[in-house]
Amino acid sequence: MKDALRKIYYAIIKILPDRMVINFENIRAYGRKLNDDKEKVLYCGEKIQYLKLYGNMERYNDLVDKYMVRNYIQEKIGEEYLIPLLGVYDSPEDINYDILPNKFVLKGNHGSAYNIIVEDKKTINKNKINKKLKKWINEDYSKIKKEYQYKNVIRKIICEKFMSDKNGELLDYKFFCFDGNPLFVKVDFDRYTEHKINFYDMNWNRIYMNEGNYKSYEGISEKPVNFDSMINIAKKLSRDFQFVRVDLYNIDGKIYFGELTFTPTSGKNPFYPLEKDLEISERIKI
Repeated sequence: MKDALRKIYYAIIKILPDRMVINFENIRAYGRKLNDDKEKVLYCGEKIQYLKLYGNMERYNDLVDKYMVRNYIQEKIGEEYLIPLLGVYDSPEDINYDILPNKFVLKGNHGSAYNIIVEDKKTINKNKINKKLKKWINEDYSKIKKEYQYKNVIRKIICEKFMSDKNGELLDYKFFCFDGNPLFVKVDFDRYTEHKINFYDMNWNRIYMNEGNYKSYEGISEKPVNFDSMINIAKKLSRDFQFVRVDLYNIDGKIYFGELTFTPTSGKNPFYPLEKDLEISERIKI
């Protein structure tokens, strides 16, 4: 029932005017419509929504394309920071599962949350996976979230090496960068089970704030031994942009690139307390 309702919701969203959808999202997040006067666009999520409408986001096509962005990363910091690529496909029917390792990850290159994690190839239903991949590759993600940086991405399926640390985890470090300077990092814990998050400054002091409806992680989170190297990589990758989130992984001391995000959470998740949201918002220029 939930999937059916979601399908109906997205079908409606695709055909509604951008401004109507963005107003709806802003009301849900901040209790008010998005103001046309940018001087009255106050909150962080509101500025992201404003950029979705007026920020010429299509210029970022190659940087949000999970396949094409690899060229940018290789040029800026080097190929060694890329997660090994096992295959690139135009269609699910092109995937030869027999030659893939027992563990791997399939992704759509043209949006967010297009991920299938395979930890044991012997247990998968290939037809079911291919059906999901076909649905994704036929989907215009830019119309769903009104994020037009994805509009002209040539849709493909990529297969990456399965990555995890010695504890079987994959922590995601998301650096919020402004004019080439990381201000804070969001760390995702237990992302595919009970997703929790924490925030830290560049000295690994915890920042007591939250985002959307996520719960905070109350366990012990140690500062990565090469955290300074991660900061330097985030600086290099964000240098060309006024605002971008640089996502990195750190696997037993080896740093890998995740993605570049220009409209985090599509502007739908406020930071709490809202005073912190306003403080961050001052850094975003529109």
